[in-house]
Formats: sequence, structure tokens, C-alpha cells
Amino acid sequence: MYAVIKTGGKQYKVAVGEVLKVEKLNAEVNESVELTEVLLVSNNGEISIGTPIVNGAKVVATVVAQVKGDKVVNFKYKPKTGYHRKKGHRQLLTEIKIESING
Repeated sequence: MYAVIKTGGKQYKVAVGEVLKVEKLNAEVNESVELTEVLLVSNNGEISIGTPIVNGAKVVATVVAQVKGDKVVNFKYKPKTGYHRKKGHRQLLTEIKIESING
């Protein structure tokens, strides 16, 4: 059984027991989170496709950790003018473990 969920503007294919990193969710560590934007559910070959979401479907996950992603460096440079600018960014992420898929 698997599902396709949408969170943080991205889509993820998830299965029970999987651990994945998604955009930051407002939840404490070890707290349960319900993801209701389920786009597709596959259960033993039966596929339910939403328009755009599957009615009554939800994915229950547990927050494992709140982490930061890898540093992304933005460097601008113009030759012969002495212009250069360096910026760094680390995205805030939430690590979740999928507990169940209902729908």
C-alpha cells in the first residue's frame, strides 16, 4: 500500500514505515501529524485517484526530528568591477515517519 501526498508545495510517494524529510511542519518531536492532501492511494492493486484530492483519505505520520537541510550557496560575480556577493541558505525541514495510510 502506498500513497502520493502533497505537503510544502511538493509531492511525495510514501509507504508505511518510511522516513522522509519534508518542508517544516509546525509540530513537536514525537507528535502525530495528519496529512490530508492525499492525491493518490493504492491498496492491493486498487488505485484511487483524487480530483485533486481523494475524499476521506489521510496519512498519519509521527515527527521524528526538526532539522536543517544542506547549505545552498548563491554567489554573484561581475568581472572587472569588483562586484561579488555570497549568500548562504539552509532550509528548515521536518523528518517524519509514516505510521498509517487511510483511504
